[in-house]
Amino acid sequence: PALVPDPSSHPRFLAGPQIVLSVYGPDFFGHDVVRGYGAVHVPFVPGRHKRTIAMFVPESTSRLQQLTSWFTGRRPEFTDPKVVAQGEGREVTRVRSQGFVTVSFNVM
Repeated sequence: PALVPDPSSHPRFLAGPQIVLSVYGPDFFGHDVVRGYGAVHVPFVPGRHKRTIAMFVPESTSRLQQLTSWFTGRRPEFTDPKVVAQGEGREVTRVRSQGFVTVSFNVM
């Protein structure tokens, strides 16, 4: 018999649904800038669940870019939320830890 791969063994199907957070807030000059990104998998088991999400922000790669973005209020941002959820290609992106967010789920 031919071996048919089990779709549930594919990494894309193992994770399940996720909630992706993009948190924004004002900087020193009043510009609305990204304060952090994070993602968490939604639990499947009924009940109340609490998850702590580690937040991170992308950083400029050079001091000149950092200085320019600080003055202009245009900081690095992800344009596609899939970058936060999947993590593919994110290993080459410079990020800085930016605190935590706690989320509560009530699953029925």
